[in-house]
Amino acid sequence: MNFKRTHLSKLGFLFVSLLIISCQNDVKQKEIHVDKLEKAYERYQEKSVNHRRFKHSEVLHLVNERKGDFDVEVIGKSVMGKPIYQMTTGNGPTKVMLWSQMHGNESTATMALFDLFNFLEGDGDGLEDIRKTLKEKLTLRFIPMVNPDGMDEWIRRNALDIDLNRDAIKLASPEAVILKNARDSFAPEFGFNLHDQHVYYTAGETPTPATISVLAPAYNYETEVNDVRKRALQVIVGMNKVMQKVAPGHVGKYDDAFEPRAFGDNFQKWGTSTILIESGGYPNDPEKQVIRKFNFMIMLHALQEIADQSYTFYSLDDYYAIPDNATRLMDLVIRNMAMEKEGHGFEIDLGIRRRETDAHGSFFVNGIVDDLGDLSIFYGFEELDASGMEVIEGKVHPTSFNSLAEISDQKAIELLKEGYLGVIVKEALDRELHGLPILVMKNNNGISTGIRSGGNPNFYLAKNGMLRYAIVNGYLIDLQNPGSHEFRQRVM
Repeated sequence: MNFKRTHLSKLGFLFVSLLIISCQNDVKQKEIHVDKLEKAYERYQEKSVNHRRFKHSEVLHLVNERKGDFDVEVIGKSVMGKPIYQMTTGNGPTKVMLWSQMHGNESTATMALFDLFNFLEGDGDGLEDIRKTLKEKLTLRFIPMVNPDGMDEWIRRNALDIDLNRDAIKLASPEAVILKNARDSFAPEFGFNLHDQHVYYTAGETPTPATISVLAPAYNYETEVNDVRKRALQVIVGMNKVMQKVAPGHVGKYDDAFEPRAFGDNFQKWGTSTILIESGGYPNDPEKQVIRKFNFMIMLHALQEIADQSYTFYSLDDYYAIPDNATRLMDLVIRNMAMEKEGHGFEIDLGIRRRETDAHGSFFVNGIVDDLGDLSIFYGFEELDASGMEVIEGKVHPTSFNSLAEISDQKAIELLKEGYLGVIVKEALDRELHGLPILVMKNNNGISTGIRSGGNPNFYLAKNGMLRYAIVNGYLIDLQNPGSHEFRQRVM
């Protein structure tokens, strides 16, 4: 009998071991299905939205005119009376809630949600197995555009100037009340809190942008991990694995210090396993269309892993191994610039960041010297080594132009090569927007180099007496190979 018990025990142990290995293999197989995720995105990308600064009214039809499996309803109105919708699909036992644009100027995930809606309504694409699993295992509820007033003004806060993500307890804003009631009535097991972050975060102390940042928010000051938070940590591990295949090194994580006023922290506290996704920067992606694709892919993958519970096999160590966010990026870093002041020669690195300002229904960019001196711990989306070069001040062209139409991009580059950083345009409107690679002025007030903290940088770098680079409003232009840039400037 003892022999039989021992023999059966060994067989049982072997069976359990094989079962675990089989489940682990399933997890590994799901990790590498990036091709399916990309196929889904390419087919279902919402083509009518291809820039990040869209208005509520421009995209509302992508929500309220849904047909098919979505149950769409208005669950309240913003301060300014704009409708806030929720959309529900699927009839599975596990409830998942996703909400976006709590901050009005954070639209990347909203674009990805439009793509996801299209996917969930799709058919005949070879992806039916994914869609079927999601709808049978999950009940999905979406609340896109929580802050429609803020998005129309392209501001973070709502019309009461309240940050909705610091209003989860006081509930002073109608939008915060709507979101809280939506959670309470639905009682989701999982929640996705979808945001944008500034583009200057890096994944740890590296030059790599934190294109996606993640967090499983804490539910108390001790940042303990209970079963609710553990689920969120594990789901994030799966999302990170997808990102490491499509954009290796581009994921960072936020510090998990408890914020008692925030919705994410409180969702976690209230029993919803909450995953924060923040969309940052990616090279040559000013409208965040590449990052939008990444959002779609990691959200769809996460939903699959929640549906089949494969996330449960991930180790929490893999979450904590994700590098912490650092703020180490500039738009442009010029290194080893030789300077001279008061007879003192010295060398600096110059770090420039560009800031957007609304005007005329659109926006322009101001390049600002964010810092100068020793910037060895900082990196640039663009970098230039200015060793052996000298700073040359730019001039204003002596002949005025009547209108912006008289200056083509090619003409502007020719003027730059002649040493003219600025032109005067008589009939230009005040703060009129333009995309020319040159300063446009209404009056000849001269051009300062702007090489000081907080200054607007405009100067040349010359080598052996020849103009080599122009820095115009913080943009770097190679005069020998101007290439193509997207300039967003205003008349000065």
